[in-house]
Amino acid sequence: MGFIMDGLDAEDYDRTYNDRDLLRRILSYFRPKLGAMLLVAGMIVLSSMSQAAIPLLVSWCVDAVAGGTIGEVGWRFAAGLLLAGGLGWGFNFIRQWHSSRVTGDVVLRLREDAFDAVLERDLSFYDETPSGKIVSRVTSDTDDFATVSTLTMDLISQVLMVAFVTVLLFVRSVELALLTLLVVPIVVGLALLFRRLARASTRRAQRSLSRVNANLQETMGGIAVAKNFRQEQQVYDEFRPINQQSYQVTLRQGYVFSGIFPVLFLVAGLATVALIQFGGSAVLGGGLTAGAWYLFLQGVALFWFPLTSIAAFWSQFQQGLSASERVFALIDAPPRVVQTDAQPAGELAGRIEFEGVTFGYDAAHPVLRDFGLLIEAGESVALVGHTGAGKSTLSKLITRFYEFQEGRLLIDGRDIRSLDLSSYRRQIGAVPQVPFLFSGTVADNIRYPRPDARDDEVLAAASAVGGGDWIEALPNGLETDVGEHGRALSMGQRQLVALARLLIQDPAIVVLDEATASVDPMTEAQIQEGLDVVLAGRTSIVIAHRLSTIEHVDRIIVLDHGQIVEEGDHNTLLARGGRYCQVYNTYFRHQSPNYRAGTGFVPVSSSTSG
Repeated sequence: MGFIMDGLDAEDYDRTYNDRDLLRRILSYFRPKLGAMLLVAGMIVLSSMSQAAIPLLVSWCVDAVAGGTIGEVGWRFAAGLLLAGGLGWGFNFIRQWHSSRVTGDVVLRLREDAFDAVLERDLSFYDETPSGKIVSRVTSDTDDFATVSTLTMDLISQVLMVAFVTVLLFVRSVELALLTLLVVPIVVGLALLFRRLARASTRRAQRSLSRVNANLQETMGGIAVAKNFRQEQQVYDEFRPINQQSYQVTLRQGYVFSGIFPVLFLVAGLATVALIQFGGSAVLGGGLTAGAWYLFLQGVALFWFPLTSIAAFWSQFQQGLSASERVFALIDAPPRVVQTDAQPAGELAGRIEFEGVTFGYDAAHPVLRDFGLLIEAGESVALVGHTGAGKSTLSKLITRFYEFQEGRLLIDGRDIRSLDLSSYRRQIGAVPQVPFLFSGTVADNIRYPRPDARDDEVLAAASAVGGGDWIEALPNGLETDVGEHGRALSMGQRQLVALARLLIQDPAIVVLDEATASVDPMTEAQIQEGLDVVLAGRTSIVIAHRLSTIEHVDRIIVLDHGQIVEEGDHNTLLARGGRYCQVYNTYFRHQSPNYRAGTGFVPVSSSTSG
């Protein structure tokens, strides 16, 4: 049992809704389709009446045979049966057609709302939640919701069928009808018992499927690494227990759902045997005609199927409620980055000021403590320091991807929390160390920030980066397809595309996670040439990994455990012989074009060497 339940805990943002709130929320999606729903309801009524009329016509036919009058009215019964069957088919077709449209439109809107919520979530949300689990909620869970929406339509039809048949049963025999209804509480009680089991088993099945999706997503993303290290077997061994768990949980769910129908039909079968006994005795005693008894038995058959379906529906309905609960939890997840106002950012100069900022990805373990830093508009700043010093953290706060716990971050003298994030981020350009390209052409990716950019603007931006020579190396120029995640291009080409994309955007502030860290020297020269164009006249924050970048900035900020320990330009800091010299000797001196093994070491003052 422990193995089956391992890893199936709720996500941090999950919440529990009661059935009433869930149904109210679901109905809000159906409300705009009220006209179509009324038409569907009308077709359900007419279809149910047509189906209920068939056993009534057969009953009259049986009585006519027993009375010897079938020859006179037989053709009328035949025509009536054909008419009832044809009308029932037609009404049901119209119902199915419109109910499918309604369900499809509702699921479309629900999936759009879920996807919109995914786009609105903060970056920290994706740090903590595997993308495969998010995909599962947007796709699999909305599909489950669609299935149950269809079941709901069928339920309405079943309820009306029970209502019509119940009236027929009471018209023919009050005593036998009451005997039939005595079994209803037993069926309903069994259904309610299964309801709780179904809700719990369904929730676990959906969570196990999301784990499978998350594992597959991670595997596909790292398949090149797995193959490079020949770890296919390890990847398979990691997937197998997750898949086995999903199998076991889904099997248990299947037992729950498949167990209810045999139990319900057993109860219905025993009740039918009793009704045949009492009804047959009534016919032999002359208290009931053969046609009426046939009508009663047919009516009971029609009565039991909808009743058992309704009872079983409550168990199956939990699948839809559980799915909708997971989707609504995703939609309702509270934001962590909270704005106090939505002032238009306007044209930014790019002045950035940290005032006593304290931040930690986990609030109990701050990365920055009472941090202060002023970056003037148009200034280029390089951040250097050991891994975990806080370099990337500063860039994430400037782009407003994370919420800081204390202090203020001012942009052109205004609190960043008071700005409209959409207008603010339009003027923030960010290039990660490994740039992400979307499927499409090189030109499509360059114009991504400005979809309306003309072809000549795209070409101008691409030509301004690295002199444009790299375009000629592409098989189809700017119309070259980049492939999934840009894998059809080299790392250097992806960086050049990202820089051209930045030029099209024309931001006031540029955040750069060293674009030359993973390329060859020739491509580095092209990228550095492109950087000179991109950073000119803009406030820029560079997370530095290359000496060539550090030498060109206005100021170097040396960070150590979230604190500024030194700042100044390259030559000044080297001459000082402080903490920067330690960083330089460790990471940068071997990148000098004049470097020879054992040379280029800069002496460090004794006060900072410890």
